[in-house]
Amino acid sequence: MWNILLRRSTLLLVLVASVAGAKEREPNERNIYLSDHTSREAPDVYVVGGIVTVLRLEQPCDSARTKMLAWEGRFEPVECVGKRVLIEPLRDLEPEDRLMLLVTLADGTELPFTVTSRQKTTDDRTGDQQVNVFRDHEAPKAVLASLYDSLRMEDQLREEVERYRKEDSVNHALARLLAKGAAKQTPFRERYAALFKSPTGVEFRVSVLASRNRDKAAVVFKVKNNSPTEPWSLMEARLITDDGREERPFALRASQEYWGPGGQSGQIAVVLDASAFDSKTGPDRLVLELFRQGDGLRQAWVHLDQQLLR
Repeated sequence: MWNILLRRSTLLLVLVASVAGAKEREPNERNIYLSDHTSREAPDVYVVGGIVTVLRLEQPCDSARTKMLAWEGRFEPVECVGKRVLIEPLRDLEPEDRLMLLVTLADGTELPFTVTSRQKTTDDRTGDQQVNVFRDHEAPKAVLASLYDSLRMEDQLREEVERYRKEDSVNHALARLLAKGAAKQTPFRERYAALFKSPTGVEFRVSVLASRNRDKAAVVFKVKNNSPTEPWSLMEARLITDDGREERPFALRASQEYWGPGGQSGQIAVVLDASAFDSKTGPDRLVLELFRQGDGLRQAWVHLDQQLLR
């Protein structure tokens, strides 16, 4: 752990690479609805190295006639177990890797699939854990699965609309300007700053700012990825009370989604109102945390005190 304690008592900056409490993830289950059209493309199945992906079929498969092309040295042998096909790559694939998998059902029907990866970065290890394959779109299970897919999509769209509505605020506009490096166009002035270089090669220059009329605070992380091979991206930011019991609202904007290796740089900006410090028992001390995409490591946290607005 690395601690940088600035001379001013209003800010304690701690930048670390420690394991954060990761949220429990639901199984990554997906449905595929096949078409009988002769020109249909083989649907993609997304895999991750060392993790088994299961194709769940409507009828048993023929083990002798189910095979993958050019799998040797890259996959465990493909297995048919009743109505399930098990696929396990020995290592991660690249998105440009596309291997043909031919699944033959007990009645002789051949179902082609393309086994590939959806990874954008080496930290982004997301794939299919189970793929439910439906040929008969009118079968009860297929209809029910389609209904659940529609409801899930509706919920996602509703959440996205609500998020956009909440993010249409003055603080988000200010955070966007700070993330673009346009601090002179905002009412903020820098109060304190610190520099940290992590063991993974990611460099953070952290600036804490206060508005002229002291009604808002901001934190800007200037991120430079000096790693020669590994990209970096932000998974989540949290603003919580020092005791960890309560989250407080804030606005966040980033100049980009990913920081490529070899020195790519950009900024993450957070803006909060002075009221975020308020509580019934007096001003709260707050902690702003950043978590890295992929492994959930906490990359940085900043302790903020209301005194920086004085």
